[in-house]
Amino acid sequence: MIRNRHIKLAAYLVGTGMHVASWRHPHAQADSSIDIDYYKRLAVLAERGKFDMVFIADSLAINEESHPNILNRFEPITLITALAGATSTIGVVATASTSYAEPFNLARQFLSVDHISKGRAGWNVVTTRDLSGNTALNFGREEHYDHTFRYQRAEEFVDVVKGLWDSWEDDAFVRDKESGRFFERNKLHRLNHKGRFFSVQGPLNIGRSRQGHPVLVQAGSSASGQNLAARTAEVIFSIKYNIEDAKAFYRSLKEKAAAFGRSPEDVRILQGISPIIGETEEAARATQKLLESLITEETGLRFLADYFKGVDFHHATLETRAADLGLDRLPETKADYKKHQPVIARENPTLRELYSLLTGSFSDDSLVGPPEKIADTLERWFTERAADGFMIMAPLLPDGLADFVNHVVPILQRKGLFRTDYDSDTLRGHLGLPIPPHRLALSENKHHVEKTLTSRHRW
Repeated sequence: MIRNRHIKLAAYLVGTGMHVASWRHPHAQADSSIDIDYYKRLAVLAERGKFDMVFIADSLAINEESHPNILNRFEPITLITALAGATSTIGVVATASTSYAEPFNLARQFLSVDHISKGRAGWNVVTTRDLSGNTALNFGREEHYDHTFRYQRAEEFVDVVKGLWDSWEDDAFVRDKESGRFFERNKLHRLNHKGRFFSVQGPLNIGRSRQGHPVLVQAGSSASGQNLAARTAEVIFSIKYNIEDAKAFYRSLKEKAAAFGRSPEDVRILQGISPIIGETEEAARATQKLLESLITEETGLRFLADYFKGVDFHHATLETRAADLGLDRLPETKADYKKHQPVIARENPTLRELYSLLTGSFSDDSLVGPPEKIADTLERWFTERAADGFMIMAPLLPDGLADFVNHVVPILQRKGLFRTDYDSDTLRGHLGLPIPPHRLALSENKHHVEKTLTSRHRW
């Protein structure tokens, strides 16, 4: 381990957990996704484990085949505002879309949460994948933006938000009662942005926060997504199912960040993992087997038949192997399939396991077992530069997060890989990220810089 380099940890909070049948587990609170006290308990648990952040994902549309935990859920920015009030130190990160929002409102919302939390907020930037097939229809559109268009819009969207976050210099508000001067007028800056997608004058009616502005998080998987992440993101979220793929992604993203003139050390890459922890290997396998047994034949096969349109599932059961239906060698039909196809070809999972893989609750063998095994796996990925940290996507909540906090974290601490206490009270501080300077602070010619930023997106 390199001195002073420590694992970063995030807790992915979603109802009863990532596993699609987790709500049926005897320990699960089936209505948890709409219970604020439940989410507060999870956040407090993660804070007790000295995690860097809790993370809330989102979807803007659902259908009958959606994951049970997203059918009835809180809006993420509202939720992290409540979680900020229930905690004192841990970071709070919410997902928001650049395809179905306006920069001014989103900039104001996230900077408000950053002030409310005293510098602990983060924005997970997404362009929104239309998994339900009806997202656009919820926003007065006939069709979802195509992939290229979404990322072009996102590039400008993020730049506008960051520009709005710098509407005020850090010391703009003097509040001098004697002179009657509330603020320094030359430290207020209108954005005056006119680009391809947005026209935003500004200024934003809230100043910079203790950490400058919220931390930017992004999950870059496609080429466009990786470019957006490398140029703008401070935390990058990825899911790789073997260490070699993870190491390749890690190197590539760090190199891309450097190509954009950024320090690779100012970019944190977190790998999403779904550990299943037991006192023994057998106990962990039993937990995994129980979760898999809760997937009903009707639910699993209906989802797969809809996902793999054109494949005949009439004589299949959830114990049928993927290769028996040719699912290991299909031509590309969906981006998710392309991402998972190497795992499908290598492991030849049962349809039950394939369902878990495609719905985000797949647990690799190296992450199923006793706490020591899990900790050793994370140590290897971290020390071999496959990750700077991990997003804990527990298949079952709260049990999975509690097991990790109570049994894995102490081992990582004994190994010197993870903090024993917080040494900061902001999210940037936890992550070891610098406070971003005001966009005009490094320039003697402020007018020139403002003009450059304003015209960047006049395509």
